[in-house]
Amino acid sequence: MKEYKRPVDVVVISDVHLGTYGCHAEDLLRYLKTIRPKKIILNGDIIDIWQFSKRYWPNAHMQIIKYITSMLSKGTEVVYITGNHDEMLRKFVGFKLGGFSIENKIVLELDGKKAWIFHGDVFDVTMQYSKWLARLGAIGYDTLILVNTFANFILKTLGRGKISLSKRIKDSVKSAVKFINDFETTAADIAISNGYDYVLCGHIHHPDIRTIRTEKGEVVYLNSGDWVENLTALEYSNKEWNIYNFSTDMVAKTVKLSKRGKASLNNEDIFKDMINEFLMVK
Repeated sequence: MKEYKRPVDVVVISDVHLGTYGCHAEDLLRYLKTIRPKKIILNGDIIDIWQFSKRYWPNAHMQIIKYITSMLSKGTEVVYITGNHDEMLRKFVGFKLGGFSIENKIVLELDGKKAWIFHGDVFDVTMQYSKWLARLGAIGYDTLILVNTFANFILKTLGRGKISLSKRIKDSVKSAVKFINDFETTAADIAISNGYDYVLCGHIHHPDIRTIRTEKGEVVYLNSGDWVENLTALEYSNKEWNIYNFSTDMVAKTVKLSKRGKASLNNEDIFKDMINEFLMVK
């Protein structure tokens, strides 16, 4: 019996950070297996090239790339928008093969409205002037995620709920809150000036949908969040945007990832299989 997959017009995913300890690759794979999108936009920091190491590249992380490639072969259009952690891919901007393309930003026409989509690191001052500081912060963030994982293991053992240390820090530190507000306001101002109806970003790991109004007009600001802390994405169907949240998706949570066949292959075998499927894309 063929499994039912929920149809979605557009899915926007960002900040997966494949190659880091904090990435929830298996949960993302469960989500992807429940949907049938016409277009999937990978809005930056999908692969964390900053912290990439051959010593840590789990099978589940390779399976994400493999599964997205298989979606291509089944007719889903895939747009990879570069971010700061995968900025090395910017040298390939403009590359297209079948339904796959690499871009810095895109504008989508959705039911008569324009959606401006980009990662958002262009607004980050530390990225523009102190990349070494931003990289140092990324390492510290990954370490905090490791500590958080251990803390949640202890809490689970004691029968208590999970916590997010990084989220608590961001929510309590005034400078972090101000940065998020400034980021959202800047994105909205530029979008309004250019006549866009929607502006979609990632980068700050803060999922949101809200209308921002200024003296010049208004725009719907959206952020897809991440797959490290929030496990969220943006979905567009029936002429409206919604935030997808894995924590409330009882269907995706029950998806069992096979431990047999292709799922048990090593990364090299998965890579070869992925390339074969990619070459079949028309």
